[in-house]
Amino acid sequence: MLTDGDKLLSDVTIRRALSDFQVAVNETQVLLIQQYIKILLHWNEKLNLTAIRDPLEILHRHFCESMYAAVAVPFSCGRLADIGTGGGFPGLPLKILCPELELFLVESSIKKGTFLAEVIRELELTNARVLISRYEELSEELSPLDFVCSRAVGEFGPFLDWAASERLAAGRVVLWVGGRDLDQVRKSPHWSWHEPIPVPQSLRRFLLVGDRAAVQSTEQR
Repeated sequence: MLTDGDKLLSDVTIRRALSDFQVAVNETQVLLIQQYIKILLHWNEKLNLTAIRDPLEILHRHFCESMYAAVAVPFSCGRLADIGTGGGFPGLPLKILCPELELFLVESSIKKGTFLAEVIRELELTNARVLISRYEELSEELSPLDFVCSRAVGEFGPFLDWAASERLAAGRVVLWVGGRDLDQVRKSPHWSWHEPIPVPQSLRRFLLVGDRAAVQSTEQR
């Protein structure tokens, strides 16, 4: 059953929130966001997909912060894997914003994977797949990738080693990290890091983009 809070998420509310993150959406994309949030709230009653319960906060924290990556990174097309996607963030919002993306949602929880498949079905998204697996066990299923992204990596070292491996052949990694994690992440020798990009309306969260060092070296020759 939907809460009264859903009524707050009007077309105007969604567009205004996204405009604060320099993101513009069309009518179809607004409808998809509304539908996604309704499904999320319904499933969240039994499955802990997000600790955030307020629809407006869900819009800001999950949708606006996810879609903001498309402002900083050319996400218009290509193959993208969202690792540890949980409730589908950032992968599904980026797919809504950039429908030409080929999306892989990697999630180890079967129940969360079932939810993700339901969202894809309900929103009628094409070229979007759910892979129920630990990311370390995947390679050929994903390769080659243009982008690997994550908002929920526990240990950055193993993840960045895996993402940079030849068997995965990922060209660029995009992370949502806290300020305390920036130095740790940038110690990885496999990636050439861009300057951290502050996430709007947040004092401690950043977008961190890295290009695979081997790829970059080849291009410079």
